[in-house]
Amino acid sequence: MFNSIRDAFKIKELRMRLLFTFLMLIVIRLGCQMPLPGVDPDVFKNLFERAGSSMNFFDAITGGSFEQMSLFALNITPYITASIIIELLTVAFPKLEEMQREGESGRKKLVQLTRYLTIALSILESVAMGIGFGRSGYLDDFSFFGVLSLTAGLTAGSAILMWIGERITLQGVGNGISIVLIINIISRMPQDMTSLWNEFVNVKGKTVPRMVLSAAIIFLIIIGVVVMVVILNAAERRIPVQYSKKLVGRQMVGGQSTYIPLKVNTAGVIPVIFSESIMETPVIIMALLGKNNGTGFWYGVLKGLSQSNWFNTDNWIYTIGAAVFVLLNIAFAYFYTEITFNPLEIADNLKKQGGFIPGIRPGKPTSDYLTTVANRIIFIGAIGLSIVAIVPIMLNGLFKANVSFGGTSIIIVVGVVIETLTQIESQMMVRNYKGFLSDK
Repeated sequence: MFNSIRDAFKIKELRMRLLFTFLMLIVIRLGCQMPLPGVDPDVFKNLFERAGSSMNFFDAITGGSFEQMSLFALNITPYITASIIIELLTVAFPKLEEMQREGESGRKKLVQLTRYLTIALSILESVAMGIGFGRSGYLDDFSFFGVLSLTAGLTAGSAILMWIGERITLQGVGNGISIVLIINIISRMPQDMTSLWNEFVNVKGKTVPRMVLSAAIIFLIIIGVVVMVVILNAAERRIPVQYSKKLVGRQMVGGQSTYIPLKVNTAGVIPVIFSESIMETPVIIMALLGKNNGTGFWYGVLKGLSQSNWFNTDNWIYTIGAAVFVLLNIAFAYFYTEITFNPLEIADNLKKQGGFIPGIRPGKPTSDYLTTVANRIIFIGAIGLSIVAIVPIMLNGLFKANVSFGGTSIIIVVGVVIETLTQIESQMMVRNYKGFLSDK
């Protein structure tokens, strides 16, 4: 690994890309600490403490900037939401689907639409937050100009992060938006590790052997979740494909064998993000409005939606929310795969290129076969994804470990790190250097 790092810095272009990415990460962290005018950060910090662990995931993906109500409080979330919306709309609107098939020119048009939608969502969220916080007495100046100032600051911060993400993609290493997301998550991990240490290891009256045992258990749980994520990301079903031979000039070409790789976790982390967003949004809104405590049926439903109440040994009834969470993960995994995976198109392309799956007739039978296989592995992937996401939540509930990172955060971090290392390795391999992933 150290030899690979040394070799990477020997390549001038790669060295400059790594340096540019590092400098952009510093800018991001500085922006996360820059306070907005007319906002008292201590007020929002106390608000987060009252909200409890229901804000943990949102706090993680914003790198703590929302808790401090800094310039980057909205962070990259409007861009992610806009990207998902545009991707979903390409299925519903033929015009957008045409753009997607136009190649590079169509991709640029979709990126431009995503930018416009990001700014629109940022303005909408900023205005809603300004009015909501102002009515609750969280703003120093609740007036038209006060809300306008807050809206301008939050929207500008979101636009800057979008620009930084795109610059990293073009001039740095890895996918810029993903890099912005994981630096936010990683920035909260030292605080979470300190919290775990103080709660379970460095406890007054605990003997040294028990402290070592507690630290070892925490370490093994984290490593176990990371290993599960790596396996889930790498797992795939390989469907064999055979190409028939054909005569070109005086030579027979073709006849080679290959395969179609179908990832077990086809939809990535999207199902978990969708599920958490749907379940946590009403909880976060009520917490910010200070109405997350009470009695009655609807307050019970609200508690069941909040991950902070799952696996609570004092009241197990709210753990039914975890079952709803798993069902939503499965539903969104099938939904997202349905709009991104087109077995009919794959079957048509195979037929045009003279390829076929052994034992399966070309055309519709091939499409039906791919659909059947995909449906089976999607279920397995969704269950695996749910297990990875729920294990940290379960530990939080059983042992009261209030940390911001969870299974979803680990899935994002591991996936982006592997993707970035693969990209760096490909650039190194072109120049005859041994890469990270092949290092012995």
